[in-house]
Amino acid sequence: MRAVVQRADGAAVSVDGEVVGSFDGPGLVVLIGVTHADTPALASSLADKIYDLRIFGHSHAATAGVALPAEAGREVSAADIGLPVLVISQFTLYADTRKGRRPTWDAAAPGPVAQPLVDAVAERFRARGATVATGIFGADMRVSLVNDGPMTINLDITPQ
Repeated sequence: MRAVVQRADGAAVSVDGEVVGSFDGPGLVVLIGVTHADTPALASSLADKIYDLRIFGHSHAATAGVALPAEAGREVSAADIGLPVLVISQFTLYADTRKGRRPTWDAAAPGPVAQPLVDAVAERFRARGATVATGIFGADMRVSLVNDGPMTINLDITPQ
């Protein structure tokens, strides 16, 4: 599985001009790509890794209404302060541009394989206590966000 994780100060996803998922204030926007060998266990591991990334500071905690003790350190995770997550499926993360000018997506899993795994990532965030918003799988979506930092991280997780 592959993810692009963005620390955001508000985000929204819309389909056909209608907002279908959003959050205000600090949170994470997570674009998820699925390949053929991915499994539910990988989906769970990816969600855990993302939610535990220590990429937020005390100012984010204060904005979220969470007081942290001084010993909490300079950086905390979304899990530490209960931040929301916007999950968007994005098969184009597996684009192959090595030949020519037209990308191919042969490495991306087909919809019937990918959708349950993207859903599993969202469900794992929920199981960890996150408020989760999602796009609509397979839809033409418009995603808007205020990238905070900017902080953007690419993650790949593969079967062991």
